[in-house]
Amino acid sequence: MPDSDEPILQYFTFAHLPKPLRDASMAFADLAHEVVRTLPRNPERTVALRKLLEAKDAAVRAAIHTD
Repeated sequence: MPDSDEPILQYFTFAHLPKPLRDASMAFADLAHEVVRTLPRNPERTVALRKLLEAKDAAVRAAIHTD
């Protein structure tokens, strides 16, 4: 199944981000695409992708965090 069949992947794009945020986001995008390529579409795959998206968002926030 092509990745374009999974709408949640649109939230894993990173090319538009500044370098520090791009670096924080890139590995999550790679893993999200790997999940879509290697696991069958089912509710648990959706949960995995949603939680991965949450983790990516937290990592990006961590990259811009100031004390």
